[in-house]
Amino acid sequence: MGNDYFRFKQFIVKQGSASMKVGVDSVLLGAWADTENPDRILDVGAGTGLLALMMAQRYPDAVIDAVEIDGEACQQAVENVANSIWSGRIRVICNDFIDYAENSPFRYDMIISNPPYFTASLKPQDEKRNIARHNDSLPHCCLLAGSAKLLAPAGVLAVVLPPAEASTIIDEAATYHLFVKRTLHVQTLPSKPVYRILTELSKTSPLSFEKGLGEELLCIEKSDRSDYTDDYKQLTRDFYLKF
Repeated sequence: MGNDYFRFKQFIVKQGSASMKVGVDSVLLGAWADTENPDRILDVGAGTGLLALMMAQRYPDAVIDAVEIDGEACQQAVENVANSIWSGRIRVICNDFIDYAENSPFRYDMIISNPPYFTASLKPQDEKRNIARHNDSLPHCCLLAGSAKLLAPAGVLAVVLPPAEASTIIDEAATYHLFVKRTLHVQTLPSKPVYRILTELSKTSPLSFEKGLGEELLCIEKSDRSDYTDDYKQLTRDFYLKF
């Protein structure tokens, strides 16, 4: 996925200027996160604009705002949006999410984010990649606080994180009166441990999740690599050309 562009069924993502390229995590999140008849959606840490474009494809009546702090990534997102058929419904904002959350007049039916998550690991030499991967610029407490402020009463915050960070943000979310609605645990192969958890948080906690009914498991590949499972194909088939 190191090419200058990535072609999906209904749009192309140019990524030559982006520190973080198109990846499976964002595609899974964009295909899985769900809400009913949203009027307005917010993509936090938009990068190339991939999640904003996926939301525009899935929800033809929704207006999408995409916030990105890095100037070059923001310009890449602007270009990708302009080249799509949904340019009239997506607004790219080059700003810090903390500042945006403090001043935005809008309330969102969905906030979606593939947030930075490294906290104490060795940081890369590339400063832009550093910002994209480490949560110094957007601590999870700030993502939660801003989302709690911007979400409509029935809105959802959808994120993808490694298991340890997902557990931490779920525990911390209660402080902001956000509770787990459903989760998707992702494995690359049946023999491998869960490596990502997709989580939806809302201002109400449904009884279904408390009974364990809101937890799902997805395996991407079968025993042989590149032999994709039917569940993975079904989830992503509206986007990937190969499905």
